[in-house]
Amino acid sequence: MSNYQPLHQELYTIDPVAFFVPAFLKAIKDNTEQSFRSIMSEPAPGIFTFEMLQPRFCELLITEVEHFEKWADRTKLHVMRPNTMNQYGAVLDDFGLQTMLKKLMEDFISPLSKVFYAEVGGSTLDSHHGFIVEYGSHRDVDMEFHVDDSEVTLNVCLGRQFSGGELYFRGMRCDKHLNTMGHSEEIFDYSHVPGCAVLHHGRHRHGARATIAGHRVNLLLWCRSFSRNAKV
Repeated sequence: MSNYQPLHQELYTIDPVAFFVPAFLKAIKDNTEQSFRSIMSEPAPGIFTFEMLQPRFCELLITEVEHFEKWADRTKLHVMRPNTMNQYGAVLDDFGLQTMLKKLMEDFISPLSKVFYAEVGGSTLDSHHGFIVEYGSHRDVDMEFHVDDSEVTLNVCLGRQFSGGELYFRGMRCDKHLNTMGHSEEIFDYSHVPGCAVLHHGRHRHGARATIAGHRVNLLLWCRSFSRNAKV
């Protein structure tokens, strides 16, 4: 990917004021559980939602991905998809965004995960897998029930016009019982709002309903703790 020329160079270095909404920045600066909870909702145990990204940043990232995909098509370069379940989207490290994503995890997600996910490695996040997923006509339609390969997952809707695509959560289970029914208190459905984030334990079972109209684009950051897993 060394020949790729970015469309929006400003995406490749974090500019907190340009990237994040003021309330989120203030909460991170204050760096207390009280400041975090002041901007968050916890609609189900261990699932947090909050406004995070500026609209302009969302649009720049969408158009950067489109620019990369067009470049890859022109150069006959195979684009690695984010995972085995998504046939559309792109891995952001593949076109140079790894430094930005590392900073995003270390400076803006780790403070939250240290408070809310310390028991699962949230205090020792040390690697990431960042990617874009796309849903809609001529793209992926939905996402089957699954768990993520992460300790902590950040999921932010970047936008475009769409209907449907709700996330549904059904609690956490061990590997032997991943497909068991969820209890009433574990059932939570979430409708995406551009710029707004969902933060959850990677092992929290979830899926995405069909995007029935339009085009939905989301940023996913799987945050991992290899140091914790090495001790298990």
